[in-house]
Amino acid sequence: MVWNMNWTFLLLAILFETIGTTAMKMSFGFTKVGPAVVMGICYIICFTLFTLALKQLEVSLAYAIWSGVGTALITIIGIWWFNESISTLKVISIVLIILGVIGLHISGGDEAQAQQSSKPQEPSAATLNKE
Repeated sequence: MVWNMNWTFLLLAILFETIGTTAMKMSFGFTKVGPAVVMGICYIICFTLFTLALKQLEVSLAYAIWSGVGTALITIIGIWWFNESISTLKVISIVLIILGVIGLHISGGDEAQAQQSSKPQEPSAATLNKE
């Protein structure tokens, strides 16, 4: 895997989504203005960064990582910060999500796309007709 700005955008999108979701919980159904504003700002930033990441990353891989890592982080925050219940099944489920994200990541999705984009493009029919 080659690290580039697209992965940085994706990781930052996950961070802002996690902060936004935590603020959503803290807004108590939009009854607390501060957390509601933080939530809105974080989601705008999150989707902007996610859109930038999708310029080069495969949507299936990027979305799986975004949602999987975000879900795992929110579960950990819920247990730690909001005193949500924890069970063996919950821990196993989060581990499976993380393993699934790792599996998708190492499946070579971004390398396959990089190889495709580095192949010479065949001329289209429109281009051939102009010659």
